[in-house]
Amino acid sequence: MTVQRFEDLKMWQKSQDLAVEIYNLFSTLKDFGFKDQITRASVSISNNIAEGFERQSNADFKRFLYFALASNSEVRSMLYLSERLNYTDRNKSQILIEKTNEVSKMLYAFIKSMK
Repeated sequence: MTVQRFEDLKMWQKSQDLAVEIYNLFSTLKDFGFKDQITRASVSISNNIAEGFERQSNADFKRFLYFALASNSEVRSMLYLSERLNYTDRNKSQILIEKTNEVSKMLYAFIKSMK
């Protein structure tokens, strides 16, 4: 089966869910610089998947999937920092870190399947 729309990609769906959780978690955070950075990075994951999907070549799509991976890693790094800054408790940050790991695995597997 060939995927016809980026909305059908599980990695896009999971990254959208992650962005919603990030937005909800940091919605009341007063550190606006931190909040802006982590929310933008979280949105960038699914946006890069969507944008790459619409490109006309697998090479372009792959490039955007790597951008999505980079944004996902940025979110994960900031989640570790959020814990150290006491913006999140350890349990919540670890749950979200695991979700970023899941998205990374999906992205890597998809990239590998394109080779």
